[in-house]
This record gives sequence, structure tokens and C-alpha cells, in this order.
Amino acid sequence: MPSTRRAFLEAGAISLAAAGLAPLSALPKTPSGAGGPQELENLVRGIEPLGTGDYAARIEKARRLLAERGLDAIFIGGGVNLVYFTKVRWWLSERVFGLVLGRKAEPIWVCPAFEAPRAQELVPAGQEIRTWEEHENPYATIGGVLKDISAATGTLGTAPDLRAFEVHGLARTLTAARVVDGSAITEGCRGVKTAREIAYMDLANRVTKLAFREGFKALRAGMTARDLAGAIAAATQKMGAQGGGGPQFGPNTAFPHGSQVPRTLTGGDCVLVDGGCSVEGYGSDVTRTVVFGRPSDKQRRVWDIVRKAQQAALAAARPGATCESVDAAARRVIEDAGFGPGYKHFAHRLGHGIGLEGHEYPYLVKGNRLKLEPGMTFSNEPGVYIYGEFGIRTEDCLVVTESGARHLGGLEAVSIEEPFGAD
Repeated sequence: MPSTRRAFLEAGAISLAAAGLAPLSALPKTPSGAGGPQELENLVRGIEPLGTGDYAARIEKARRLLAERGLDAIFIGGGVNLVYFTKVRWWLSERVFGLVLGRKAEPIWVCPAFEAPRAQELVPAGQEIRTWEEHENPYATIGGVLKDISAATGTLGTAPDLRAFEVHGLARTLTAARVVDGSAITEGCRGVKTAREIAYMDLANRVTKLAFREGFKALRAGMTARDLAGAIAAATQKMGAQGGGGPQFGPNTAFPHGSQVPRTLTGGDCVLVDGGCSVEGYGSDVTRTVVFGRPSDKQRRVWDIVRKAQQAALAAARPGATCESVDAAARRVIEDAGFGPGYKHFAHRLGHGIGLEGHEYPYLVKGNRLKLEPGMTFSNEPGVYIYGEFGIRTEDCLVVTESGARHLGGLEAVSIEEPFGAD
């Protein structure tokens, strides 16, 4: 069930302390009324990044999953998964670069020979780098690594963000090995966040909500979506992060990912803003919908239905519940209110995993019977879209806890007039 304010602050303080941040109770508050202007401050200053121990723990968990899943090793190329396990960011090109991680052996890197000096600047000290020259087959180099760790005839997983030509190259070259999808390893690690990761996401979500709140103060007749986006981006930057929001006005809000038709703000328009930022690479995803001027009875009714659907999903998210059951809880509210069936007006899944990527596995959608675990993080974003009129979506990111779930970053929407309620 939804956490109380006290439970939220206590949980938030624990996770933020883990990342070297002030507790949420010490961060800027949202006034209950309109109030006067509130100066934004840098909320990211002094944050403690992940350390060597964090990355070592990730590698060790991957090794455990390799054994549990019957894989001998996994190859991780340049991309988000490489950053997750090693902190190494590498420019993707046609040349193969990456990491072979076995059940027991230390990580071994595979690198174009002429890039070795640059790799040595990034690869953790003491880890081996094997190189291949321009005329050589990099997949044979990977095969040599497998031979040396006694996995030449074993099962090699490939990270899900490995590119198709690399997967095919491995399969063609390593004929004695079995090349399989290794997503169970990467997603098994990344899908459950640590307290430190949750702390970064707590702060990122709070920054985004405060930036949206600041941007909404600038609403005026005749403004463009770009004007509002600029105000939100500037507010985000003042708080020490990079990001912003994509606004839509009036009938354009009925397009879940926005319309390309330009529109200036007019009285009675719905204003829908969807966006986020990141803290130490961990992202937020927030949507708020308000009305410029006096809401109509229909706008108010739909807003309330969407908020009830979001609360139903939050209550349904708990350890052991399936991903599809959380989607179903929100969808039931919307369908019972007459905006069904299925995807007729609630046109998309309830939510997506979030972390180092804005959209990552797992997803809250019908058919996904994966059971939730504490530490999993998702967007919770029900919506009702009525083409030709308006769309309303309310989105917060949630984290599954030991006893239920809570929204990250506080400042939950209370009503169409109060899109950022008090903590």
C-alpha cells in the first residue's frame, strides 16, 4: 500500500545517506499554497559517486548469475552494460571492444591494438587487455580468452546491447562454443537497485519535479512549448543537473509522445510535460498535467481517474506481485470509469523499468509474469488520451520496497490544481 509521509521520509533518508546526500527532509519544500518565489539551489553538489567496491559487487553478482544460469562467460561490448559493470565508457564503432567475464577468472578485455593506450587509461588497474591488429579476427581473440579460462567449448552469453554484427561474428567464429542471449545476467544485476542507486534516482526525480513546478510558474497565454521547455531546462540546470521536459498544449496532449503540430498556449488548454534528468547517470521520468486557466468538468474528472489509477498501481506493486498485475490494477480503474476497453484510451503499458537508461527491462505490461523484488524501479504512468480534445497523464517513478512500494522524489500530485503536493 502507499507509504505514509513518515515512512517515505525515513526510507528516503536511508537511501540518500547511502549516496552521501542530504535527506529529503532537508531539501527544498513545496509550499501548500501558491506562496512566493523560492530560490532554487544546487542539490547535486557534494554527491558521492560509486566506488570500486560498488563495481566489484556487481561483477561478483554477475558471476553468481553465470553459475546459476549455466553460462561459462559473458561478453559485454561498449555500451550501457559496460558502464554498469566497469564505469568504462567507450565510443562504439565497427571495431570490436569489450570485456569477457567468466565465472571465476578476472575480467579480460579485448581491444583494437592501436586503441590500447587509450584503453589503459580507462580499464581498472591490473586487468588484462588483449589486442587484435587491423587484419586479425577479433572474435578469434575472444575465443583465445575462452580457451584460457577453460570455456572454449562452453556457453558464452552476449550482453543484450551487443550489436547484431558482433553476435553473428561470435557465432560464426566460435564454432566449438554455444553463443546465447546473456540478458539474464545483465538484467538480473541491473533490475534490482542498491540503496545508493535508489538515492540517486530519488534525487533525480525530485529535481525534475521541482523544475516542472518552477516552469509552470511561467505559464502565460501565447507562449510556445519551446518557451516552457526552456524554463524547465534552466531550472534543472540551476539545481545541478542536466535535463528538462517536453511540453504539449491543448489537443496535442492527446498524443502520448507528443504532436509535431505547433501550438501556442490558450486559456483552458491542458498542459502536459514529460521529462527527466539524471544524477550520476541514474534517471528520472516524470509527467504532470495541469490546465491553464479553469479546468472543465471533464478535464477534472479525467484527471481524478488517472490519479486513482496511479494510486491503484502503487498499492498493487509489492514483492511477489507480477509485473502484469500492476498494469492490470491501473487499467481496471480506467476501464471501470468508461475509458476502455484495453488500450482504447489508456493507449500504452503502465510503465517501464528505469535506471541507467530511461527505458529498461522489466516492463509493467500484460503478459509479463516476472515477480517484483525489493529494489526494482519503474515508471508508474497511467493516462487517458482523447484525440481532438486532450490527454492527461500523471507519472512518477516507483521503487519496490520490502513491504510495498513508494514513489521516488516526493512531491506527488494531489489534484489538478496541486500537481506537486506537500511531502
